[in-house]
Amino acid sequence: MTNTIIAGIKIPDSAIARAATDLVLDTETDLLYNHSRRVFLFGALSGERKGLKYDPELLYLGAMFHDMGLMPAYSSEGYRFEVDGANAARDFMTQHGMNDYDIEQVWLSIALHTTPGVPEHLKPVVALVTAGVEMDVLGMAYHEFSDEQRIQVVAAHPREKTFKNGIIDAFAQGTIRKPETTFGNVKADVLELRDPSYKRLNFCQIILGSAWDDSNAGHAHGAACGCNTAATVQDN
Repeated sequence: MTNTIIAGIKIPDSAIARAATDLVLDTETDLLYNHSRRVFLFGALSGERKGLKYDPELLYLGAMFHDMGLMPAYSSEGYRFEVDGANAARDFMTQHGMNDYDIEQVWLSIALHTTPGVPEHLKPVVALVTAGVEMDVLGMAYHEFSDEQRIQVVAAHPREKTFKNGIIDAFAQGTIRKPETTFGNVKADVLELRDPSYKRLNFCQIILGSAWDDSNAGHAHGAACGCNTAATVQDN
């Protein structure tokens, strides 16, 4: 076993952690690999600062798989990329004999990592994957990390000079062929910036344009209401 420690955080070195590292190295770009490792480190540092008890191995798996759904090999036809990554992690952990409780924590940590306002209320592993992502991508809580912590993390896993645009491009490439999956989430902003043909779905327009006919408000048609539902629908 090796003892890699970065900014005071030990990188998990179990068999499953090493296998995850190898898979991500073989599958993702260098930009996404380094980003994923920084997500783990910033998430772990956030957990230490907040005094949270978390499983480093589960946090590592969540961080390493959180963008796997952007890769063509793991991208589905119609699921959000976050769900694709969560499913990839679930299958990987199942193959390595992990229990359902741990799998669920990692699944949620990946599936919810772009859903602000929810993960911090869940288990530490779920909260800390998002905390790591928000720090590395958005710079949230940037000044709550010391200069030395930031320097050591980036020295071990560099941010490219073009990282900001590079990560946006990675998000766009992973979602541009299934734009419907951006409804209600932050990737709508990505495609609006990168795809001139993208048309953002509007929640209120969907409500107002739905198939519901509320002209008979206050009367709910059903099998026991005594009226001819078929005739009513036909009349409308």
